[in-house]
Amino acid sequence: MTATPARRVLLAAPRGYCAGVDRAVIAVEKALEQYGAPIYVRHEIVHNKYVVKTLEKKGAIFVEETEEVPEGEIVIFSAHGVAPVVHEEAERGKLATIDATCPLVTKVHKEAVRYANEDYDILLIGHEGHEEVVGTSGEAPEHITLVDGPDDVKNVEVRDPDKVVWLSQTTLSVDETMETVDAIKGRYPNLLSPPSDDICYATQNRQTAIKQVAADADLVLVVGSKNSSNSVRLVETALTHGADAGHLIDSADEIDEAWLEGVGTIGLSSGASVPEVLVDGVLEWLAQRGWEDVEIVKPVDEHMQFSLPKELRRDLRAEAAKATDRTEAAQATDPAHA
Repeated sequence: MTATPARRVLLAAPRGYCAGVDRAVIAVEKALEQYGAPIYVRHEIVHNKYVVKTLEKKGAIFVEETEEVPEGEIVIFSAHGVAPVVHEEAERGKLATIDATCPLVTKVHKEAVRYANEDYDILLIGHEGHEEVVGTSGEAPEHITLVDGPDDVKNVEVRDPDKVVWLSQTTLSVDETMETVDAIKGRYPNLLSPPSDDICYATQNRQTAIKQVAADADLVLVVGSKNSSNSVRLVETALTHGADAGHLIDSADEIDEAWLEGVGTIGLSSGASVPEVLVDGVLEWLAQRGWEDVEIVKPVDEHMQFSLPKELRRDLRAEAAKATDRTEAAQATDPAHA
């Protein structure tokens, strides 16, 4: 008779909200408190279904394009950042804007502009279509080439092999990114690296923790939405660092009890856009089925905080109304509009 393995949960720390996500979510909540509903948000403020639905109930309206926001309203740009053209669209629509872009993404945007001004070819490591990649590429489209993983390096062409720099999407796997960088260096030995790695501290910390958890886990559960790049990378990292199985779930409701068969140790973490209430729900679900012993695995400490967007200290609705009034007044005195 096979002995039943001892049941325990290894709870990764850090996990869940990073400073950039916390800042972005609070920005929407504060805007709703300060200016009242509706507040428009371009794209999902962060990639998490629960967060988006919760904010919708409070009066946030999520749109795909800036043109969907009525003239004179307030629009918040998501934590993933936007290209300069989006700011121009908002100005044309006489919209008041709150930029909730994560400061670490803003750092990458500034690096892209600087290297473009120095006439470098910029190889942006990231996933095609991801909002962050779209925003960064828009800062210097003539200079940026997307490199989607090590296998894509063979397709890269540059003007001058001695003036090439790499940047990256902040939510990637650290291991895969460096594998891609090594592949690029194989073609362009003089490849320049950014002043500091673009992979954000929170992504690195969560991947460090899940590696340690995975080494001792029969099964790893990562709480996060399917469109969350950093959450998907956590599952991939767990599977390549010792976990026998790994699954991405939005909440405890998505756990299949068949996954637990023969499992003793379960590793648990959550992506950087996941509120802790969802992790608590998974812990409760597991405890009801015998996994009551919870051990915290904390290889690194995390204390980063970001100040809220400066726009929350102003009366944006009044500013938007004045901008509309000025435009209408100018049109009234312009013979071309008579």
